[in-house]
Amino acid sequence: MNRRIRVPQVRVIGADGGQLGVLDTSEALRIAEEGGLDLVEVSPKAMPPVCKIMDYGKFKYEDSKKRKDAKKHQSTVTYKEIKFRPKTDAHDLDFKVKHIRRFLSEGNKARLVVIFRGREIVHPETGQAMLKKVVELTQDIAMVEQPPMMEGRRMLMIISPRGGVINRPGSPASTSAPQPSATPSPAPRPATSATPAPQAAPAASKPATAPSKPATAPSKPAAKPQPTVSLKPPAK
Repeated sequence: MNRRIRVPQVRVIGADGGQLGVLDTSEALRIAEEGGLDLVEVSPKAMPPVCKIMDYGKFKYEDSKKRKDAKKHQSTVTYKEIKFRPKTDAHDLDFKVKHIRRFLSEGNKARLVVIFRGREIVHPETGQAMLKKVVELTQDIAMVEQPPMMEGRRMLMIISPRGGVINRPGSPASTSAPQPSATPSPAPRPATSATPAPQAAPAASKPATAPSKPATAPSKPAAKPQPTVSLKPPAK
């Protein structure tokens, strides 16, 4: 750059991108200094070397900014190792499969390891069956990248996420609204009016028990005896 360029002649590119042709290095430096810019060698192996007139400080700033942006959006793939046994029970298997699905959804790869102990090594088919079961449980989001292979007493297999299932934190898919659950929500209750409804007038209280009628009606008074009249004539 500038006075560090030792060759006598250079091919010069102007600040606007136009070709200025082959000039003496001193002449190219004069043109750059008159514009308050720098003469930067961009292709030293060419004959003659190619130099460009530019603002070198601004160029370095923009270049570092581009590098930071590229690094920010760069995705790093890591391997998450999950260990199994040839006789891992169903509960532990479900628990480990949940972790595998989460790793794959984050864009990572999963290394599945089956560890054999003692005489279990003479039955490698049990480990293959275990790995096959894991692949079946994750086949909707995973694909086999490396088939099972033995490394001493360990059987290894690598699975990677399928396209379209990666859901990194901060991505639009991860910040979207949650999906409604399959269970239907209870129907909303009807709104109640602020004015209380008039209540019905309390019914007249009835006597607990009706008055009992007398068991027997009062007896009528007995008829008085009527005097008897004799129709016979009086005796003489």
